[in-house]
Amino acid sequence: MSSLFAAVRPQVARVSTATLGIRTYRPKTSELHWKRTGRRRAQYQFRVPRYFRGPLHPIQPPKPSEPNSREFVPGPFSRERLEDHYHNTIASDLLVLTYTHQAPGVEPKKNDIKQRLREWDDSSPYHKNRPLRGPRGGTVLGLLDKPRTFRNVPGLTGITVHTMVKGAMQDNAHLAVAGMVVQSITGVRGTVVFAKKSVAPFDLRAGRAIGIKANMQGQLAYRFLGNLIDVVMPRIKEYKGAKGTSGDSSGNITFGFTPEQVILFPEIEVNYDMYPPKMIPGMHITVHTSANNDKEARKLLQGFGIPFYGKIRD
Repeated sequence: MSSLFAAVRPQVARVSTATLGIRTYRPKTSELHWKRTGRRRAQYQFRVPRYFRGPLHPIQPPKPSEPNSREFVPGPFSRERLEDHYHNTIASDLLVLTYTHQAPGVEPKKNDIKQRLREWDDSSPYHKNRPLRGPRGGTVLGLLDKPRTFRNVPGLTGITVHTMVKGAMQDNAHLAVAGMVVQSITGVRGTVVFAKKSVAPFDLRAGRAIGIKANMQGQLAYRFLGNLIDVVMPRIKEYKGAKGTSGDSSGNITFGFTPEQVILFPEIEVNYDMYPPKMIPGMHITVHTSANNDKEARKLLQGFGIPFYGKIRD
């Protein structure tokens, strides 16, 4: 039946409007948008530039924190348990422990640098017109302690993991394994550290790759420290903790782990067959804090759960 109707139906040739000289009207995209939404679109629309053309260019890219930026990364959508513990408990306790009350109307003492330096006793004629001497026991002045408020409570600013690979002087495979271990533990791709000086007894030459270093900040730092305190340290047999004398007098505390203790990290233990046992290195871990001295930094780490042993040096 379909073929019969097709035979009876007259064949009409399709002629385009262009051949007849008829101009058709096609609405613009902005007009379609206006009909669909009921409002007209602005003539000028800002598009994020693909490349940064310098600080003096009239068109500047938005900040990475803005959603229309090409560098925008959503999140974080949750905080680490250790970070919540710091903001809810440790910060208020540190404010109470390190707070120094001053009565109203009393001006705080001004820390003058001349009061921190020592004068010469004029026992020699060469002491005349000499500059003031540095502090006793060293030539570096410590950081000044500002009055404690809720705005400057000591906190965690970052963590640095460093490992020196002695076997890299004979075989670069040790350096590759160390880089894999550091990256799996920290979640950050480590950077290679090169020797600055030549040491003949150790057969070390300047410019040779000798170590791996990784820096963590923010959520990665809290995640690594929480994993270290909750999982690794309790599994170390008779673990004493960090030395009480560790610190650089500026709020940074350093402690280390042997290769046998590095294996206890869950990221290494779950894929232990992937790493040659004799190539897993030890490492030093430096915790950077916003404290101005080692005493306050030690209180912060003790609040996190890191023990200290031996003589305590403030």
